[in-house]
Parts: sequence; structure tokens; C-alpha cells
Amino acid sequence: MTVIDPETEAGWVRDAEGAESASASEAADDAEEMPLSLRLSIADTLTLGNATCGFMAVYFTTTGILIPHLVGSPESGMARHSAATAVILMLCAAVFDLFDGLVARKLRSSPMGAELDNLSDLISFGLAPAYFVLVYGMVADDAHQKVSAVAAIVVLLAVVLRLARFSCVTLKDGMFQGMPSPFGALTVVSIILLELPFIPTLMAIMGAAWLMVSRVEYPKPRGVLAVAMLSWIVAAMGLLAAWAFDAPGGQMLLQTGCALQIVLAATIPLFATARRVNTFRDNRREARASAQLP
Repeated sequence: MTVIDPETEAGWVRDAEGAESASASEAADDAEEMPLSLRLSIADTLTLGNATCGFMAVYFTTTGILIPHLVGSPESGMARHSAATAVILMLCAAVFDLFDGLVARKLRSSPMGAELDNLSDLISFGLAPAYFVLVYGMVADDAHQKVSAVAAIVVLLAVVLRLARFSCVTLKDGMFQGMPSPFGALTVVSIILLELPFIPTLMAIMGAAWLMVSRVEYPKPRGVLAVAMLSWIVAAMGLLAAWAFDAPGGQMLLQTGCALQIVLAATIPLFATARRVNTFRDNRREARASAQLP
């Protein structure tokens, strides 16, 4: 039988309690000294929701459109429910992308917030729409698979260049240079859902990719413009749902919405160019007027 001295045992207990207390104190100090780059803010959580929606859009495009086509499903062309779900997820990603910026300005964002935003945008507005173009080239009756693959690569690289330039170029407050990637992704998807012949579809996709890497200035979605953008996204979700469930007039409503998206993508650069021309003319007039003064 082992005999333990009470004083010795008490010393062990005190030592153990002291060790536990020290460990808890060290853990608290570690938590306080944790670099800010390792802490996720509310805005970062919304950004991760953006990435999740983009990945799930790829998932539904694969399981609902590509795989049924490869296994010889009797349903031909783009499967409505899966296509609508994939596009709705891209729209949800755009909502997350809109709100993470608003929340970051109102509250705070971690130092890695900008990097998370770019990586999430690459998934949701680069990979997801490019993959949608690729699958379209494989399942559409009049499409050419290899040409569609090239178009998909062009869309992906355009978003990569667009996001990289956004991180490197400093512009005046309230403006983007080049079509924003969420708007570009929705434009590319709208072109496909409009179900035009292959050549016009291909040319329109290339045009949207060019606008994303162009130097055309686009206003940032703030204030009234942010509310208008959110309203447009909600309306687009409703049009997609009506189309997916074959509601009366759903096809026509969807095509109208897609056409409106493409018209907006085409006309915004015209307004921006006209504004730049007017600004240039006004500056020249002011310079001439100042030169004529004694």
C-alpha cells in the first residue's frame, strides 16, 4: 500500500492548479496577441459566402446540366432547373459581394479582407461563368465545343486580369476601371440564356470579356445605385424562378431580362465615353479662356 503525505499531496494540487491557471493565462494572452490577419470579421464572413455560392454554381452546372448530357439523358440542351439554380447562386454571390463592401465600410474588415474578396470574386465571377460557357459549348445543339472552350478561357483570364489590375491601380473614389466582374459574369450568363445563334453568342461573350479589361469607367454601387442593383438582382431571381418552373410567359420574361442586362452592359460604356469627351472639351475651353486672359 502506498502512503501519501497530506502536505505533499496538497503541494501537488497547488502546483497542478497553478499550471492550469498559467496555461489559461497563456491561452488568453495568445488570443489577445493573435494577429489581426487571422481573425475573420463580419465582412469576411460575407465574402466567404460569396465563394461558397460560386462553388455551388459550378456544382449545379455539373450535376444538373453536364452529367445528364454525358450519360444521354432524354432532356436535351440546358436543363432549366439546374441552369436557373446555378445563375441564382451567382446572383446570391453578387449580393454577398455588394454587402461585404458596405459592411466593411460601416464596421471593419480584417487585413486579409481585400485578398479574400479577390479570391472569392475569382471563383464566383470568373470560374463559375467561364465553366457555364464551357458547358454551354458541350450541350447546345449548334455550339462548337473547342471554340466555346477558348471563349471560356478568355472570360476566365479577363476576370483574372480585371481583379489583378483592381489591386494594383488606384482610381478616383467611386469609380471602377473596366466592367465590374459581378456585372460581367451576369452579362456573360445572360448572353447564353438568351439562346441566340452560336456566332452572335460567341461575339457577345468576347465583347463582355473585353469590357472587363477595358479602361471604361464604371460607377461603384453606392447609395441609390446600390439599391437599384439589389432590386435588379432580386427581379432577376424572380425571372429565373418563373422560367425554371415553366410559369406562363416565363420564357419571354427571362429573355426580356437577359436582353435588358446586355443592353445595360453595352450602353454604360457609351455614357462613360460621352462623359469623358465632354469633360475633355470643357477642360480645353477653360484652358483657352485662361490663355486669352491678360
